[in-house]
Amino acid sequence: QVQLVETGGGLVQAGGSLRLSCAASGNAFSINYMGWYRQAPGKQRELVADITRGGNTNYADSVKGRFTISRDNPNTVDLQMNSLKVEDTAVYFCNVRGIRFGLVRDYWGQGTQVTVSS
Repeated sequence: QVQLVETGGGLVQAGGSLRLSCAASGNAFSINYMGWYRQAPGKQRELVADITRGGNTNYADSVKGRFTISRDNPNTVDLQMNSLKVEDTAVYFCNVRGIRFGLVRDYWGQGTQVTVSS
């Protein structure tokens, strides 16, 4: 089994910072992609930022210049969120994709709530 454990959500005032972390555990899993998505009430889940095994990053326009995704080791991905806005309030999900036992696998974390107050 592959498990994703997300930490770091919480309540913060607008202009503040939070750091989310996601750790993947499980045997025989070669990770090619790690990303953070978010879903606000009444809205569809959307990509926030992602990073490939090679270190290429991609950000939603709404978070460029404020959020930074990083992967300090092969099985973890962090999202540093600065200058948070009320509209960043959402449940944030970690997504990990890779190869396990020769098959392409796609896993999601349980989600962590980020609430930004005005």
